[in-house]
Amino acid sequence: MVGSSSLFAASSAKRCVWAAALLILMGSAGCQSPPLKQPGSGGADGAEQKVVLTVWNDWTGQDPTSETMRGLLGKFQQDNPDVEVRQQSILRDAYRSRLKTMAAADELPDVFLIWPDSMTREFVRGGLIQPLDDMLNAHAGLEAGFMPHSFDSFTVDGGKYSVPLSMAPSSFVFYNQAIFNKYGVRVPQTWDELLAAIRIFNENGITPIALGNKSSWVAPSFIFSTLADRMTGTEWFRDVISQNGAKFTDPIFLKALHLLQELVAAKAFQDNFNYIDNMQMEQLYYRKQAAMFVGNGSAVANLIAGAPQDVQESTHLALLPQVPGGIGNPYSTSGVVGAGFAINSKLSGAQRQAAFKLIYALSGPDAQRSILDSNTLVSYRLDVDHSRAHPLFIELHQLMKSVTMLPAYETQLTTAAVEALNAGIQDVLKGGSPEDMARNLQTIQASTFGKFR
Repeated sequence: MVGSSSLFAASSAKRCVWAAALLILMGSAGCQSPPLKQPGSGGADGAEQKVVLTVWNDWTGQDPTSETMRGLLGKFQQDNPDVEVRQQSILRDAYRSRLKTMAAADELPDVFLIWPDSMTREFVRGGLIQPLDDMLNAHAGLEAGFMPHSFDSFTVDGGKYSVPLSMAPSSFVFYNQAIFNKYGVRVPQTWDELLAAIRIFNENGITPIALGNKSSWVAPSFIFSTLADRMTGTEWFRDVISQNGAKFTDPIFLKALHLLQELVAAKAFQDNFNYIDNMQMEQLYYRKQAAMFVGNGSAVANLIAGAPQDVQESTHLALLPQVPGGIGNPYSTSGVVGAGFAINSKLSGAQRQAAFKLIYALSGPDAQRSILDSNTLVSYRLDVDHSRAHPLFIELHQLMKSVTMLPAYETQLTTAAVEALNAGIQDVLKGGSPEDMARNLQTIQASTFGKFR
């Protein structure tokens, strides 16, 4: 462990206080103090036993990234028979809330996926995870292999608490060029052109933009984070995050919420958009029932794996257009480095070393190559093999060389504010009051900001 053990092996009572505070930020309460887990390094007779690691992830789907990561985990188990990995895959929609519930009960798994920025800071301030600097120092070339600033969102007070598994831009417009050509529609470059395209597609019985917001994070992550920046610009967002003079009740933010409602009023989305999930959303597009959908970088891998050949060949990528009166950069998308693995602060000895070995196996150079080859972007310095990569992934990779990555609402807001944002956007999409949503979001961000900074 970096530094003295007292820095990160805090008493169970102290962890419980911080964990309870963390859950209060999520709108719940409760805490227990179960016994600490013991490293699996030896039995009563002195015989060597397997080291046991409990591992949580969200690799539940059949998407290429999940399959690749499950394969890497399986290879680690084969290569390390002295380590028993007890892994649990949890649906993404439930993953974060379950993780925070376990944090409040002081029962976190040994190794688990964690998101960058606010979530990492809150877990660090709660004394729940420990830095990976010893592992990074032991593998001197690993950190140097990443692009500049790749570790920034996982760094707190100089310590690095995870290794990014991917690069996660979140807002691309996927469009079917054949459908656009059939109805004489140009790819929208402005808000007015987008509304015109929506009108033409509706007149011809085609859903303009497929949306699946049953899981309430989809619209905030894929659409609103970037749409809001188009209106407010990034500096306003940085100020409102830190509550430095800007507020979510500012007129410029309310305009972004009203633009979202303008899309609903124009019938940009199919009627059941709040009752299907993002995978069903993509299926609507695959079946040519929708001309567009807005998704993240991972949707490219999904499309390559699941869409019919003619849809793959007709699909291209664009960015959300600039908006009237907006001051944000139109050639940008919100996004972050992807999730990474963190280590429970309780781990020491053989368990800690096994956890380091596991994380290296899942995020080191060989793993980064496997992830890239699954048509998933990484922030590790690797070239795409154009002779093997799908043309759409090459298009994505080239686009990212010139697109600015904006800070994402879902990782910059406090976790309590993220929950308020997701619920609020879903309500706004149903016709709820943007003003009420903004007031609630402002109250929660103002009351929780700083507790874990």
